[in-house]
Amino acid sequence: MLSPEERQRLVAAAREARECAYAPYSHYAVGAAILTASGKIYTGANVENAVYPLGLCAERVALFKAVSEGERAFRAVAVVTSSGGTPCGACRQALREFGADWDVVVADEQGEVRLETTLTVLLPASFSREDLAD
Repeated sequence: MLSPEERQRLVAAAREARECAYAPYSHYAVGAAILTASGKIYTGANVENAVYPLGLCAERVALFKAVSEGERAFRAVAVVTSSGGTPCGACRQALREFGADWDVVVADEQGEVRLETTLTVLLPASFSREDLAD
């Protein structure tokens, strides 16, 4: 469970990351911030492409940055959008690769928390490495 200070810091980092979004097609800027078990925060913004499927969501940008720096243990993710939209299914599954017990905070562009839940609630009956046969 996030402390109020951690929640505030994570949402602030996601709001700041949102300013770097590249969304010339959807005009739907998204910022994300991921809190590692060690307390470090990694951020990401969505990056769109004229070939639409080649874009990448903010949550996965932040996750991949963290993983590429050697992080493997995570506590929470905050997502900031204009409307307080939740992570897409692909992002939920990418986050799930690194555990089911993530806290998920969704806020609007003013930083008002619209939803606070867990990845398990957002992605019930999820598939993970434990489901793969040896």
